[in-house]
Amino acid sequence: MSDTTKPNNFIEDIIEDDLNNGLSQDKLRFRFPPEPNGFLHIGHASAICLNFGLGEKYKRPVNLRFDDTNPAKEEAKYVAAIQKDVEWLGYKWDNLCYASDYFQELYDWAVQMIKDGKAYVDSQSSEEMAAQKGTPTQPGVDGPYRNRSVEENLSLFEGMKNGEYAEGEHILRAKIDMQSNNMLMRDPIMYRVVDKAHHRTGTDWKIYPMYDWTHGESDYLEQISHSFCTLEFKPHRELYDWFLDQVIDKDKIRPKQREFARRNVSHTVTSKRKLQKLVEAGVVNGWDDPRMTTISGLRRRGYTPASLKNFAESIGIAFCDSY
Repeated sequence: MSDTTKPNNFIEDIIEDDLNNGLSQDKLRFRFPPEPNGFLHIGHASAICLNFGLGEKYKRPVNLRFDDTNPAKEEAKYVAAIQKDVEWLGYKWDNLCYASDYFQELYDWAVQMIKDGKAYVDSQSSEEMAAQKGTPTQPGVDGPYRNRSVEENLSLFEGMKNGEYAEGEHILRAKIDMQSNNMLMRDPIMYRVVDKAHHRTGTDWKIYPMYDWTHGESDYLEQISHSFCTLEFKPHRELYDWFLDQVIDKDKIRPKQREFARRNVSHTVTSKRKLQKLVEAGVVNGWDDPRMTTISGLRRRGYTPASLKNFAESIGIAFCDSY
């Protein structure tokens, strides 16, 4: 009799290896982390199926977490649309979370990093920073504000938080290595001033954390065991781990970032940015226009949840980008 057992994909192999090396299955926890700056498209459907599918396979919880760190682009209507899409696909999340839930913890950690000499306020222009950061083939150089005193950094950072400075006047950077071969490790930005109301926190905050600082720390706070993202974030893994090193408690689960190939559809627009342009230009009648590759558009066109799940299952999980 032939063996019809479905083989593991490489993501499942990673999890199985961790389980075989001592990780208890009851410590597994996954998450789907969309940014609420538009409607989800068919590529996101595959990511939803991956993360929630792992939860179903291992009978472990999956969080739905909104990475809401950019009030200039994010809206509550996108949060509602994303929740509807996940539910329509037939999945149930364990905890509904927001990166904004952790703004205070992230800020407190950043303050501690300043005190530890691992972060500083930079007052260069974006052009000066770009020049100082070097190129992929040339190392960066230390900026003029890299060795500010702890006291001055704390004062400036508090002033940023209190809205005393304009957008672009100051930023907070991690102090890592301006000579690193990985340009993302050359003192990356942790916070910037954004003078816009947030869809959840209103005007309580004048500074907002960057994705790289927020994402791994949010995973840690939620005790996510495996954080899966697409291949363009592979160079970010080193920074993900460095930030975790600054806050990790050895007695808690340390999240592990691993990458898979994004799913692209030939002759089809699947970029959220490009889809948004179609909406804003009035080329289509909103994000849920049946001609759109958004989940809501596909739903209006007559596709079923089972058909999208079958599509995600049939193309599988890959190391290399697929079309």
